[in-house]
Amino acid sequence: MNHFARIHRTAALLSAVTAATLALAEPVSAEESFKLGIVTFLSGPAADSFGVPARNGGQFVIDNLNKAALPAPYNKLGFGGMKVEPVVIDENGGATKQVQELRNLYEREKVDVVLGYIGSGDCLAVAPIAEELKKMLVLMDCGTPRIFEETKYNYVFRTAAHATMDNVGLIRYMKAKNVKMDTLSLINQDYAWGQDSRADFVAAARQLYPDAKVQTDLLPKFGAGQYGTEISALVSAGSDVVYSSLWGGDLQAFILQASPRGLPKRSQLVFSAADHVLPPLSDRMPDGTIIGARGAYGLMSQKSPLNDWFFKGYEAANGIYPVQAAYRMSQAILGLKSAVEKAMDKNGGKKPSTDELVAAMTGLEWQSPGGLIQMKLADGHQAIQPIAISRTKYNPDSKRVDLVDIQYFPAECVNPPPGVKSLDWIKGGMQGAKCN
Repeated sequence: MNHFARIHRTAALLSAVTAATLALAEPVSAEESFKLGIVTFLSGPAADSFGVPARNGGQFVIDNLNKAALPAPYNKLGFGGMKVEPVVIDENGGATKQVQELRNLYEREKVDVVLGYIGSGDCLAVAPIAEELKKMLVLMDCGTPRIFEETKYNYVFRTAAHATMDNVGLIRYMKAKNVKMDTLSLINQDYAWGQDSRADFVAAARQLYPDAKVQTDLLPKFGAGQYGTEISALVSAGSDVVYSSLWGGDLQAFILQASPRGLPKRSQLVFSAADHVLPPLSDRMPDGTIIGARGAYGLMSQKSPLNDWFFKGYEAANGIYPVQAAYRMSQAILGLKSAVEKAMDKNGGKKPSTDELVAAMTGLEWQSPGGLIQMKLADGHQAIQPIAISRTKYNPDSKRVDLVDIQYFPAECVNPPPGVKSLDWIKGGMQGAKCN
């Protein structure tokens, strides 16, 4: 190569670099998109009542974002003018598979952010990988408090409250409604979600029901499906209260098998996350069951322009009202939209880098269909939110289960304060709780 050719090539390279730099400095163009990996159960026992409603909630919100058809303050097109391009992955298959799928989303699909995950075991597996890759991960559900109480993360966020809220809310509700609990039995899945839910419920019960005695304490494996032996033990114990954090297909199977055996008539059933099985179970859900929905969601959600839009729009699009998974997916997407647009306000309207997004999401607050979400725990990486608890009552006229005797608890009544581990907070008497 002669001297002139070298100069010409160098000049061309400099021009390309300069052009690229200028392009980066420009606000986003109409052609730019935001590629979003979404992970939820599309198959397996958790799909019908949980994973698919989550996907449907995400699809409904993204379709409307891409048409600028949401109520204020979310009426700007997509994410800061960028259309959202979802890449949806099935969460079924176990934690090892999900780790590989996460790597594929970042490295092959080149997504900007991954958002999703329902299973606590999956969340515990994928969070360290996102951190290793320095890629942003938004956990939309998975209840175990261990995510941020055992490890610090910079690139990982959870946009919904963890399971402590569910169990403290249940115990506060039971006490407020004078539910008798001299004796207690429990059935929970033998993995992070079930183990942590059990620990929180028992610890909270010891605070407000100090004389309650645990009689039967069962931990069947995730996906067991058959509960004949466990139901025999629970019926035999005859406890005042039977508590469970079962969910999805496992919870449906348990209820369908327990009702003919008379368990709901013998004991007060208390379920921490059961609203999502009400539509498929219909009149087979025993009346008077005390349930949570992992937030103020679905039939327990409160009126607001945003919630009215979401509830009615989702119902019209899917032929069924939205339950907790759809709400949790929607609040994660709206939180990410808020973070993207906050970052763009600061950087002159460019598509934000991962680090700019991380800074914008840390400590963020935003309104969701289920109420105000505040990233207050884990140095601004873990959300708190309000919760509602209620009882079931089948309505033969509407042919659906209604939720009655609803009570709402503010976020700071049922979530630990910053810097305190959940179980330590509960065992210490839930000091600092603001319940008025």
